[in-house]
Amino acid sequence: MKLVNIGFGNMVNSARIITIVSPESAPIKRLIQEAKEQGSLIDATHGRRTRAVIFTDSGHIILTYLQSETVAARVNDYDEMDDEELEEDA
Repeated sequence: MKLVNIGFGNMVNSARIITIVSPESAPIKRLIQEAKEQGSLIDATHGRRTRAVIFTDSGHIILTYLQSETVAARVNDYDEMDDEELEEDA
């Protein structure tokens, strides 16, 4: 299990992330509102502007103030570290 920092010390299991999207489109805003009503929304923005929305395989939606490119780069960094560790062990 690899955890990805999504800001303010909040972490997400990288294996559970399905997609990372921008919160600007109307369909994403509707999904965020529905998740809020259902109780499956996790707001990790600490009052800042939402810049990325993370969808997980458990149906939770996570809001973060980091840009989607930043979160994706952090996820990819962890994936590359896994590959390097496997090569070192071989």
